[in-house]
This record gives sequence, C-alpha cells and structure tokens, in this order.
Amino acid sequence: MNTSGHTNGGAYKWLILGNIMIGTFMAVLDTTIVNTGLPVIMGTLGASINTAEWVLTGYMLAIASILPAAAWLADRFGYKKIYFISMFVFTFGSFMCGNSTSIEELIFWRVIEGMGCGTIMPLGMAIVSNTFPPEERGMALGFWTIASAASVSFGPYIGGYLVDNLNWNYIFYVNVPVGIIALFVTAILQEEYKADKPAPFDIPGFITSGIFLPAFMYGLSEVNSATNTQGWNSPVVLVSMWISAVTFVLFIYFELTVKYPLINLKVFTDRNFTLSNVMMFIFGVGMFGSTFLIPLYLQNNLGYSALQAGAFFIPVGIIQGICSPVSGMLGQKINPKILIVAGLGLMAFSFYMNFYLSFLTEEWYLMTSLCLRGVGMGLLFTPLLTLSLANIRIDMMAQASSVTNIIRQMGGSFGVAIFSHILTQRTSFHTQRYAEALNHTGEIYRRTIENLSGFAQQAAGATEQTAKSLAEQMIIKRIDLEAYIGGINDDFFIAFIITLFCIIPVIWIHRVKSRPKMR
Repeated sequence: MNTSGHTNGGAYKWLILGNIMIGTFMAVLDTTIVNTGLPVIMGTLGASINTAEWVLTGYMLAIASILPAAAWLADRFGYKKIYFISMFVFTFGSFMCGNSTSIEELIFWRVIEGMGCGTIMPLGMAIVSNTFPPEERGMALGFWTIASAASVSFGPYIGGYLVDNLNWNYIFYVNVPVGIIALFVTAILQEEYKADKPAPFDIPGFITSGIFLPAFMYGLSEVNSATNTQGWNSPVVLVSMWISAVTFVLFIYFELTVKYPLINLKVFTDRNFTLSNVMMFIFGVGMFGSTFLIPLYLQNNLGYSALQAGAFFIPVGIIQGICSPVSGMLGQKINPKILIVAGLGLMAFSFYMNFYLSFLTEEWYLMTSLCLRGVGMGLLFTPLLTLSLANIRIDMMAQASSVTNIIRQMGGSFGVAIFSHILTQRTSFHTQRYAEALNHTGEIYRRTIENLSGFAQQAAGATEQTAKSLAEQMIIKRIDLEAYIGGINDDFFIAFIITLFCIIPVIWIHRVKSRPKMR
C-alpha cells in the first residue's frame, strides 16, 4: 500500500490541501449557486416549476447514488485516479450544463455533474486525512472546512451576480477554469494511494444503497414540492419512504453478512466515530434545516433581493473560515471537547436570538446572531471531525469519510423537509390565532380602518369604498406577515432545542492522541 502522504515534506501536503480545497469549494458551490439562477433558467428554457425542480433533484439524487461507492472505487483504482476522474466528470458536466439549450438536456448533464461531485467530497476529506499526520490533522481539516464555508456563504451572491450581469449559463461555466486547474495539480503533484488487496465489489450493497439513499432524498424533496399539496401524506412521499426503509434494512443485512461490504459498518464500533456522526445528523437537522429561514425573512420582511440576501451571509463564511483552522490548532493543545461545547453553545444562543425576530428587527441584530453562528460553526466542525476520525485506520479512512458525508446529507435534507413543513403548519396556526383575535367591531379596529382609508384617499386618490377595501387588505397583509414571522420564530426555537441536545453525546466522546493503525 502506498502511504507516502505521511512521509512527504511540508510543501507537498499543503499543495495537496490547497488542491482539495479547490475541489471542495466547487462541489459545495454548485449545490448553492444554482438555486439563485433557477427562476431565470425556467424563463429562458420555458420550463415549469415541476420540471425545473429536477435540475436540483437530479443533481442531488446522482450524488446520493454514487456516494456509498466512493470508498470502494478509491481502494480499487486509487485515490488519485478516482479523484481525477471525478473532477473531470464534474468539470465536463458543468461545461455541458452551460451549453444546454433545453431543460431536459440541462437535467441530463446535471445528473452527470452530480455523479462526479458525489465522490469529490468524501475522497477529498480522506486524502487530507491521509496526507497529514495525526498531530496536524485537526489544523488541516480546519483549512479544508474553509472551502465548504466559503462556498456556502459566497454561492448565492456569486450566483446572483452572474445571473444579473451575464446570464444563467455562467453559473456552470464558472466551474470550468477552476476545474482545469484542479485537474492539472492532481495529475502533476498528487501521489497515488491504493489498497494492496482491494475487496471484490459488493453488488447487493451497491444496489440497495443506490435505492434507499436516493429514494429517501427524493421523498424529502417532494414533501415541499410546489406541485405537492398533501405534504407528508402525499402518495409519492409515502411510497418513497417505504421503499427507502425496506431497502435500508436490506442494505444493513447485506453489509453485516457479506465478506467484503461496500460500507464496512465496523467503523461504528468506534465510539468517537459513532457519537460524532449521531451529532452530525442531529446537528444537520437543526442547522441545515434552518439555513433557508433567514433569506426568507430578509426577502419577505426587509424587502431584500435574492442578491442582497446572499451578500448578507458573506461575513458569516469569512468568520467561520478564520475560526476553523484556529479551532483545529487549538484542538491539538486543549481538550477539543471544550471547543465543541463552546461552538454548540454559541450556535444555540444564535438560534435563540432568532427566536425573537419581528417586523421591527434591525439588521445589526440579525448580523450579530449570524456572526455568532459563524464563530460557533468554526469552533465546532474541525474538532468534531478530528475526534471522529482519530481512531480510524488509514485504510478505512475513505469508508469513514463516505459514511460521514452520507449522514450529513441525510440530516440536512431531513432538516429542510421537517422545518419547511413546520413553517407552513405554524404559519397557518398563527394566522388563525391572529384572525380570531381581531375584533372587527372594536373601536381600535374602526379607528385603524379610518386612518388607513384616509391615507389611501390622500395618497392614491381612491374613493371612500376603494380606500376602505385597501385598508382591510393592508391589515390582512400585516396579519399574514406577522404569522409568517411567528412560524419562522417557532422553527428557530426548535433549532435551538436540537442544538442543545447535541451537547449530550459530547460527554461520552473520548479525547484521543493515538495514531491510527495500518491494516
């Protein structure tokens, strides 16, 4: 087995880290940047919302289908070779997406692009972990996290800028020159790492994982689809979840009984790895499930455009990017569990701040909560990843990375579906409550109608009847907005509770200084 990563000089490992950060930045960027351009894509290609959603859904399902096989492919053919092929497929797919002239063609190339992206993240994480010795791994993973944080923060802004100033094709073309640089560096500098005796391919495991994970993701994406009026009770959602549940049970059975499993579930015998991934899932539900709420609040209450809402998050990514490597270095000197708890505490407090949003909330208050969240995420992720992988053998690193990415994807998707559903339900609840509390015959209501009617008559020259109708519409609109903000607040309170629960597993995580063993 070639394990040259640990024996190379300083320059090599930092160049490899930089190259992996480029790939990670592109992979995560493409999941956020396309959201901004989707309305323009629909208009240009004449697509309905039902069809256009597959630009996002097809990409997500392609990632989910290839993700479980990433570790086997790397062990069988080599980390460098598979990473290069993945980057090539992703870059070529991006170029063809930009060249698409119909929505069907765009969806096809998005699936191809997703197949390339699906192995970039887990292999990148494994390559960084293999290249750096255990005592430097925390710092290296901290820098690697910068790429992910930057792409999440800059993605909506970059997408908005390209769509506004060029056209939608460039949200895909932007990947091409960056991808070519990453391909060049990978081919010239990166050394190969390959298992001595690669295991046979686990066909039953691949088939069942290739069904249960995409079915789960698809079912969740359909919960809040524009064409689904039944939510979780939709036949499509229920069938998807049942298929996912059955094939998941079969997947577990095969992986525990076959001699060479696709995903070696023995990684879960390590306490740190198991607890860290439980935290990753729970945290993913709370964090990623609530991520879409602030842009909704900014656009619906403060009148932000999509580009302005995207720009609002840039400082958060910068703060997280600064804190992540610092947290990685501190984790080598003090107990990393302290950093994890501090990060979770800051994030919980930021969610609690957002629980008190109103239509009068000012920008500085929102920005303060987001900056605290950026610091919390920066403190949390690097020590958590480092402790998670501390006892994992080098030859199992790709397996562990794949599992971590799968769990993070599932937690995030589950969170978005749950929080979107709760937002809808709680908004309806608050609307009904406010409507019932509105006293149409009271003196306050009558005076408000008179004042608003007088304003409408003076400002718009409306007749008395029209002005009264406008006044009533304004009150209803205000009630709807208050109810919507109330629903967002309820979501943030749930995120606050979920984040606090994540602190409990930290108690049982062990601080480990030992070096991972070779097979």
